[in-house]
Amino acid sequence: MHEYSIVQSLVDSVAAAVGSREASVHEVHVAIGEMSGVDCGLLTTAYDVFRAGTLCEHASLTIERIPARWHCPRCDATIARGAFLRCIECNEPAQLASGDEIVLQRIELEVA
Repeated sequence: MHEYSIVQSLVDSVAAAVGSREASVHEVHVAIGEMSGVDCGLLTTAYDVFRAGTLCEHASLTIERIPARWHCPRCDATIARGAFLRCIECNEPAQLASGDEIVLQRIELEVA
């Protein structure tokens, strides 16, 4: 289950962003692409287990799912969801434009 390594990186990123300031983290917001290979249910479970004893111990996790979006790399035409992954104008193979990301979007915290 690679969700635990993702959570470890997430908590490490929060700690790096907060730095040496005395702060209380209240909420962590992440964006997860549907093509990222991350199971959001498992990620939430891993976060609940891993955050104990960390800076994020009392912080909730909010996940925004990012849908996959395909486009033509030549003419930049959008490829419709569920369509054949080839541009109908250029006959070029489609390229994934978004939907494979894992992004720490926002940290809500209170600084002493």
